[in-house]
Formats: sequence, structure tokens, C-alpha cells
Amino acid sequence: MKISLVRDLVLATLCVAAILIAVSSTASAESTVKNVPANAVASRYGAGWDCVRGYREERNQCFAIQVPANAYLSSSGDDWACNRGYVRVSEACTAIKVPANAHIDEAHFGPGWQCDRGYRESTGRCTRIVIPPHAFAVESSYGRGWECERGYRANDRACVPITVPPNGFLVRSGDDFECERGFTKGAATCAAIQVPANAYLNGDGNAWKCERGFKRKDAGCVALTVPTNAHIEFSGNDWRCADGYRREGESCRMVVDRSF
Repeated sequence: MKISLVRDLVLATLCVAAILIAVSSTASAESTVKNVPANAVASRYGAGWDCVRGYREERNQCFAIQVPANAYLSSSGDDWACNRGYVRVSEACTAIKVPANAHIDEAHFGPGWQCDRGYRESTGRCTRIVIPPHAFAVESSYGRGWECERGYRANDRACVPITVPPNGFLVRSGDDFECERGFTKGAATCAAIQVPANAYLNGDGNAWKCERGFKRKDAGCVALTVPTNAHIEFSGNDWRCADGYRREGESCRMVVDRSF
């Protein structure tokens, strides 16, 4: 009997609490709605409000957006943009004056137009780009406006041929040459690399390196003289003293502990 009475009291308490929460929420919602200005709606997120499409929030009010001639309301609904062929100047849309050999530019910056391919902007006009032999026009608002064909290099206003020497080849960009493995590049030649005894070509193939146990001297490789208490280091072309020894000249001297 007592258990039943306690259960009833708990249920009654929970019901009263639920009613109080509902009343409080309703009062809060009503209070929020009362604070929403004209041409606005309660925000879907949080307790604020948002202006309806075509209005902009200023000083806690919603003011109508004045869309000028030759303009339209933006997709966000809180600003405007000019129609194609017009550019925004302050609070109006001014017609874009497109010069000869140019076209409307969709970008929302700059003069609103861009020169056609093969022309370059100069003092508000589009002048023809003079393309030399063995070159082609490129879409670029800077630089020469043209690039040389593969196998040619730009020199002032012309494209000069690249002379590839024996044992050489054109690089991927096509405007220079490199030498094959085992040759070194000169101004216009590929000279064979003379690899001395006890040496080998490096990974790039454009120089040589002494084998392990040898060091470079002048144009050749001489054997390392490894003193007592030393070993050839990681590079393979020099030696270092063992732990407890210090290098002095061409020998290793024991380090004396004088802390005692």
C-alpha cells in the first residue's frame, strides 16, 4: 500500500514539472515572437530572427534592399548583383564599354572585359600580339602572350632554334638540352666524363665518385690509409676514430679521463 502511494506521488510530481516546463517554453516562445521586427521571421536555429528575402538587417530592423536598374537580387536574398554586361559602381550598375577585339568577362573584378585571344590590353584598348615564326599564342594576361614551339627558345622577340649537341637531348619543356648519362653539359657541348680508376659515375650520371675505401685527390682516387683504432666511416671516403679515441692528424690518440 505504501509503495503504491509513493509511486502515485512521484508520477504526480513529474506531471507538474512537465506542465511547468511547457508553460515556460510557451511563454519564452511568445516573448521571442514579440521581439521579431517587421519583415522578419523567427530563426530556425537558436532564439534570434532573420530578415525575409529582399530585406537586410540594419540597426536591429529589416530594411528593403533597393535593387537598381540592370541588376537582380542575389541568391542569398540579402544583396544584389549587376546583369551581364554591367559592372557595379557604388550603388548602381554601369554598362561595360567593351573595346574592339575584346569580350565581356564574367569575373566580378577589373574593367569587366577581356581581350580576345591574340590580343593584349594596353591603355584601355586591345592591341594585336605579334607572334614570331615558330611560336604560338597563349591565354595569359601577362608576359609576351606567346610561347616558342618545342625545340626553340625565346630570345627578345624571336624564337631561336636550340642546337642539341651529340650525346644530348631536349628536356621535357623543349626549350633547352641536357646531356646523356656519362657526359657533362657545356655551353653547347656534351663532354664525356673521364672516370678514373677506383671510381664510378654518380646517381645522376653527370660526375664521378670514389669507391669505398678511396678518397678523391686531384683528378683521381687514392686508397685511404686507416690508422690503428679507426675505421672507414659511413661515406666510405674517409675514416674516423673508434670510441674513446680522438683524431689528431693522421692517427687516433686515446682520450684520457682527467676527472679523477
